[in-house]
Amino acid sequence: MTQPRRPMPPPLYVPKPGFGRRTPPAIFAPIMGLFGLGLAWREGAGMFGMPPAIGDMILGAVAVLFVFAVVAYLAKPARRVAVLVEDMRVLPGRAGLAAASLSLMLLAASLAPLVPALATGLALSAFGLHLGLVGLLVYVLRTSPPEGRVVTPVFHLSFVGFIIGGVAANALGHPDIARWVVWAMVVPAGVIWGVSLRQLFTRIPPAPLRPLLAIHLAPACLFTIVAQGAGMHSVAQGFAVLAIVIFVTLLAAWRWLTAAGFSPLWGAFTFPLVAFATALLMVSGGVGALFWAGGLVLVVATGAVPVIAYKVLKLWPGGTLAAKTNAAEA
Repeated sequence: MTQPRRPMPPPLYVPKPGFGRRTPPAIFAPIMGLFGLGLAWREGAGMFGMPPAIGDMILGAVAVLFVFAVVAYLAKPARRVAVLVEDMRVLPGRAGLAAASLSLMLLAASLAPLVPALATGLALSAFGLHLGLVGLLVYVLRTSPPEGRVVTPVFHLSFVGFIIGGVAANALGHPDIARWVVWAMVVPAGVIWGVSLRQLFTRIPPAPLRPLLAIHLAPACLFTIVAQGAGMHSVAQGFAVLAIVIFVTLLAAWRWLTAAGFSPLWGAFTFPLVAFATALLMVSGGVGALFWAGGLVLVVATGAVPVIAYKVLKLWPGGTLAAKTNAAEA
């Protein structure tokens, strides 16, 4: 009697050769956080009696990293344009693509004091790119099943991310544009905050997705930063109070937020943290309790953000980051 043949094991997956074929969009979230760290130090160094060049050095290094990441990612749609839609269908891909265009806005804000003409061109390009990505997201949402249309904190990056254009506008000397951006973004931010708050009472987010809740802090901080820079001091103080409430809530829930352990989604912690430090420093005017609180948060962010960025980005070369975030392959 012959023995039944054992089933053959599944074929070993071998990635296709070629530069950037599976570059994960998730690389851009920690890069966005590093840009925010450089801008935070540019804002706060003088308040602490330290050379402003600290922020410029950080921004210069991050700009090089960002350019390399952009080239690596563009190698995908250069081979097959459909990967943009495929990356947009998964949550880490949506967050990463939005972070990419927003990082370009932050690069524009970084260059504004040094090369205003180039910064203006980058800011306009970033605004157009982000608008195109929002349009692509709307298409993906309309063609997705109902469970794929659920409002998540990542919606802030796409639909409220234009507020970072206000940071660039202030840096380029256009406070009128910055004020317009603030009022235009209040409504979508409020809707997303309201829907997300209702969701928290109806269902508990799974542990692996909880780090994304930190994104809720970023819009409140950015409204504070942009409003303060545009001379809307009362508005900035109001949003600063909201940012403090959100931050304290997240801090109290830290163990719950990180229950699943480290993952690439920890990149969501980076930018909100440095944005909160910047918001406190700007509103404080360099004096008082808010100033020292902002300084403390900046010190914590200076230690935490590069570590998180390193731990996320080191997963990129071997393909682990792409696998963990379901990145599309060209």
